[in-house]
Amino acid sequence: MPVERISKSFKDVSMSFTINPLTSDLIALKNESAIARSLRNLILTDRGERFFNNNLGSRVNSILFESLDYITASSIKDEIETTIEIYEPRVELLGVDCNPNFDSNELNVRIRYNIIGIVAQPQQLSFALQPTR
Repeated sequence: MPVERISKSFKDVSMSFTINPLTSDLIALKNESAIARSLRNLILTDRGERFFNNNLGSRVNSILFESLDYITASSIKDEIETTIEIYEPRVELLGVDCNPNFDSNELNVRIRYNIIGIVAQPQQLSFALQPTR
């Protein structure tokens, strides 16, 4: 019976497109950094924005233009959870917190998750969302 490999490695290209001076290759993000960048990109990508996959992304940017209150925060929280569960199979979602900051008109988001396939501590991704149009 073949031995099943449990551990995986995840790589992604850095969005800065800077070149490694030693290898002349693009700088790569690995494991935790690659997954965090993927989650952030999924959440900030509007549905219909990606060619050949119109359903990829979320409605977070459009919900941001509603009045900032706890109902809007709850809607964005639900949208983030749904998007991650559908489009990011490499993570086990532990929780999403969306806290409105009424003074600066922004929403503070914290996503807690485990990475499936590698041995790592539970991860946390935090960022602020603001309407920018």
